[in-house]
Amino acid sequence: MRGMRSRVLLLVLVCAAIAALELSGLPDRLLPAPPPPAVTAPEPAPAAPAPPPTRTSAVELRRGDNLVSALGRGGVGPRVGHEIAQALRQGGADLRRLRPRDTLEVTWNLEGEPVELRYAASPWLGYVAFATGDGWEVRRSQTRPDVRVEAVGGEVQRSLFEAVEQLGESAQLVLEMVEIFSSDFDFTADTRAGDRFRLLVEKRYAGDTFVDYRRVLVAQYVSDGRVLTGVGFEGGGRFGYYDPEGRSLKKSFLKSPLEFTRITSGFTYRRPHPILGGVRPHLAIDYGAPTGTPVRAVADGVVAGAGWNGGNGIQVHLRHRAGYETQYNHLSRLAPGVRPGARVRQRQVIGYVGSTGLSTGPHLDYRVAHRGRFVNPLSEKFIPGEPVPAAERGQFLRLARERVRRLEDAAPL
Repeated sequence: MRGMRSRVLLLVLVCAAIAALELSGLPDRLLPAPPPPAVTAPEPAPAAPAPPPTRTSAVELRRGDNLVSALGRGGVGPRVGHEIAQALRQGGADLRRLRPRDTLEVTWNLEGEPVELRYAASPWLGYVAFATGDGWEVRRSQTRPDVRVEAVGGEVQRSLFEAVEQLGESAQLVLEMVEIFSSDFDFTADTRAGDRFRLLVEKRYAGDTFVDYRRVLVAQYVSDGRVLTGVGFEGGGRFGYYDPEGRSLKKSFLKSPLEFTRITSGFTYRRPHPILGGVRPHLAIDYGAPTGTPVRAVADGVVAGAGWNGGNGIQVHLRHRAGYETQYNHLSRLAPGVRPGARVRQRQVIGYVGSTGLSTGPHLDYRVAHRGRFVNPLSEKFIPGEPVPAAERGQFLRLARERVRRLEDAAPL
């Protein structure tokens, strides 16, 4: 019985092997078809970007523009322009303060209609006018300046202006420094290579953007071993600059009647005259400067004479307190309002450099007389200004020490 089962099993295996061999020899068309590959749906094409709902354009104001004319140049009709102007006025904007190079930003909708206008009156004040169903409304935005106290220091190589600009600062700082020391240092004649300066100054920022300077708190200028220090202080109800001991830096007379120029001839009793010949006294300081350079009154005074005066050409003659008089000769013209009897203030422009009279070229002949006798303007000791009031002297001395120390630490010379 067991032998019978073995023969049956062997027969089954032989038949299976024969069938497999026969199937492998069949043509492919008789074999079962493979399953079809999976079909993937095609990706949809990217949609075209939708057009922006609005666009913005900028209009820069030109000389002679008002708001309506500037907007008209930018495509805003006069009726809408007047509506926007009226809304801005009602919102507090002073459109009389529009200046050339101010920028207006206009936003338009898809129909080409203006729907918004932005105007920055200053870095701290802005206006937005936007269209509504009832006309135009205005929103005002105002931010407080961020005031930071920073130190600035440098060295003069060729000019003070260049030295300040190389620091990335504005020429306004030069004018501030010249103003502070104008009674003690003649920047037109005494500035030299190697001079050093440093200032502790308040700077105003809008966010992280520098906008302008506020006050110089401390200024120092070092020239030929001489150290000038000016400390800003509000004493007696007004702000001024004083030396570290509280003496006023503002004297009754400026060192020079010109902002920036050069001395071409000094005060002497023996100078060869370039026109008349011979050796003659030159009881004046000659400043070489281009025709039209503004000439300032060196002190408060009254006009004793203004007009042509022989070889002096066009002259302004001023009388001051304490017996002082000044003369400004060879002018090209007088400033408006300068006539005999008129009062002038220190730093007021009284005329302009020229070459009238006995003159070989554009320059200012500047003379100072004291009690009828000409004196050398560069060596005369003029009357000092008022010191820090006694009641505030202690407060000033503490403040001066603190600020000078802060400047020295922040900007070592």
